Amino acid sequence: MTTDAEGPAAGRGTEGGGLRRSLGFRDLVVYGLLFIAPMAPVGVFGTLDAKSHGAVALVYVVATVAMGFTALSYAQMVRVAPQAGSVFAYARKALGEGPGFIAGWMALLDYLLIPAVAYLFSGIAMEALVPGVDRWVWTGIAVVVTTLLNLWGVRAAARVGFAVLAMEIVVLLVFVVSAVAVLVRDGAQRDWLSPFTGDTTFSLAAVFSAVSVAVLSYLGFDAIASFAEEVTGGSRKVARAVLLCLFLAGALFVVQTYLVALLQPVSSAELAARPAEQGAAFYNAVDASVGAWLHDLIAVSKAIGAAFAALAGQAAAGRLVFAMARERRLPRALSRTGAGVPRAALLLAAGVNLVAAVWAARRADGLDQLVSVVDIGALTAFVLLHMSVIGWFVVRRMAGPPRWGRHLVAPLLGAVILVAVIVTASGTAQVVGVIWLGVGLVVLAVLWGRSGRPEEGKG
Repeated sequence: MTTDAEGPAAGRGTEGGGLRRSLGFRDLVVYGLLFIAPMAPVGVFGTLDAKSHGAVALVYVVATVAMGFTALSYAQMVRVAPQAGSVFAYARKALGEGPGFIAGWMALLDYLLIPAVAYLFSGIAMEALVPGVDRWVWTGIAVVVTTLLNLWGVRAAARVGFAVLAMEIVVLLVFVVSAVAVLVRDGAQRDWLSPFTGDTTFSLAAVFSAVSVAVLSYLGFDAIASFAEEVTGGSRKVARAVLLCLFLAGALFVVQTYLVALLQPVSSAELAARPAEQGAAFYNAVDASVGAWLHDLIAVSKAIGAAFAALAGQAAAGRLVFAMARERRLPRALSRTGAGVPRAALLLAAGVNLVAAVWAARRADGLDQLVSVVDIGALTAFVLLHMSVIGWFVVRRMAGPPRWGRHLVAPLLGAVILVAVIVTASGTAQVVGVIWLGVGLVVLAVLWGRSGRPEEGKG
């Protein structure tokens, strides 16, 4: 079994050098929370409230538990393969070269496009604050600034990211204090338990329908595992950071959705009947109950926070591209580093981010087009992650007798939940996912045709 100090990058250079170990536990948590974004529910609150019949806080409780299974699988596998590339490295080690490539390929779809969505959110927010400048200009500026920070180095980007995360937490605290003050003074618009029980009738089916959307708010915590080769102190630190980020985010999501649901003057049934108002439901509730000043403060925070969520996502995408190129699954030139930074891979990720984000910013339906496809890749890769845990610990028994709850039951439950989410995804997302998978299988066949089928599942 690979120990915390082991891994191919620990003693093997890459073209241009290896990755530099400079990140601590706090830096990992900062990257994870930046990518997730502490106020991620702002944009989807109205949709979740309508779908769940008002039980929006319960939705996030269930979603946190559901994604907890995925976090546990990451914590198991990062100790087995503490390498850049995360799920690519895990599936490759536990399941073999073919599944490993497919896991990395599917994760690549998510890692390359999620930052583009975040950049677009930043551009939309800035256009609302400065209407005279088109959103695509702000989107492009955000890509350039954050790419320069990533090229400067992971440690420097983490320092700036910490300041941005602190700002987001302060804004969230201002919202919480303001919401509590209004509730104490004026009372709640809905029943105090309604965010957990629904504001009309409780429906478990409605809650699970909303969970399929809510789990997408958490995507990004897994990016922490991509920095395993740049962490001081071993992979246990990465595992702890993955779990902490997920449950911190879950707690923040539950608190803010509980409060805003109590402030919401519109019922969940009315929101369901008026889908055009769902996107602004969080802002409208804050505006009506607290004031426009908090609305504007949250908008500024979202504009800056989204750009730095994209920074963390771009950094993770760069590490995945770097890892796949180092193992000759992508062009070898993309494994070049400079001053401990995977610059070639980062520039490729930045180029894709820029093209996708600016293209979407210039289209009326651009956001819908991007959002419909970004998550299908990550969810598919997560399924292979769970299979990797079972393959390594239960089937191959590479760590001795398995712990059945941790190594079989938890990953199986996680995989079942993710498959259910994939099945309920939009038709467009499913079609794009199938096409991307098909292209990946063709690329894999070409790679095997050139070099012969690689040795499977080296332990």
